[in-house]
Amino acid sequence: MKALQVSKGGLDHLQIVERPSPTPGAHDVVVAWHATSLNFHDYLVAVGAIPVLEERIPMSDGAGEVIAVGSEVREFKVGDKVMALFFPNWTEGKPSLQKTIGISGETVDGYIVEQSCLPATAVTHMPNGYTYAEAATLPCAALTAWRGLMVEGNLTAGESVLIEGTGGMSIFGLQLAKAAGARVYATTSSPEKAERLKAMGAEAVINYKEDERWGKTILKMTGGVDHVLDVGGGSTMKQSIEAAKIGGHIVAIGILGNGRKGELTFPKLFFKHLTMSGIAVGSRAMQQDMVAAINASDIKPVIDKSFGFDQLADAFRYQESGQHFGKIVVEW
Repeated sequence: MKALQVSKGGLDHLQIVERPSPTPGAHDVVVAWHATSLNFHDYLVAVGAIPVLEERIPMSDGAGEVIAVGSEVREFKVGDKVMALFFPNWTEGKPSLQKTIGISGETVDGYIVEQSCLPATAVTHMPNGYTYAEAATLPCAALTAWRGLMVEGNLTAGESVLIEGTGGMSIFGLQLAKAAGARVYATTSSPEKAERLKAMGAEAVINYKEDERWGKTILKMTGGVDHVLDVGGGSTMKQSIEAAKIGGHIVAIGILGNGRKGELTFPKLFFKHLTMSGIAVGSRAMQQDMVAAINASDIKPVIDKSFGFDQLADAFRYQESGQHFGKIVVEW
């Protein structure tokens, strides 16, 4: 079977290799993968910014079909359509080192491979009616938005949400918030993307390149938002704090831009009585709850562009360009 693996040297040295086809143990399933999607985490692995073992198979998202099951597996059968977990060992409950030390596409092999053998607890069913490409967008980006808004934020109808940018997680945040009856505000640097955000239901969109103090602008516009999905870390957090209402909730999710380090205005944090959550994706139980919610709604992922198995480097270069709106997928 074909697998794609990383090698020192970045995007120009991604290698397609042949590996033996797996067979399941008693509690395992073998999945024939058909799609993955790109996340910033995957990009960092591919370019060597996150060091991994040589010959690691990257990509933390995957969707495919069960082609073999172990003798003790009852939850799945051959032919079931399934998707992967970002943390294959985190089934439920609170996160711990033991549950989250396994990271798909980083500390354990990911899913740009024709087949792999996994414990049955390391996959979930796909939403009803989803294609493999659509399902492959969910395990990282959508689950992060779901956890931030629904699990940590306890979002309720009538509340307000700020999303930042138009990457996959932010677009899922908009869709999930709208489905829950919330009002959504957004930022982007592109007038064209601003129009698309409004067409999807955003109440207002601020161009962060034209308005460097966009947090204060959103505060004046709304009186402060209840929930902020912060994707930039140090590069956006100061403005996220400005935009939040008194008693609001900020979810720290990413470090896009130059966001690895930054400064906070702590008195604003104190006197706004803000709650801040740092999260990384979620558990299998959260993913199952998200799938149930998707099955009860009409949410469909926004897929910007699709690439082939041997075009992963090209897909990452497209991601680098920042042109995408929603998710970039690889299908085979």
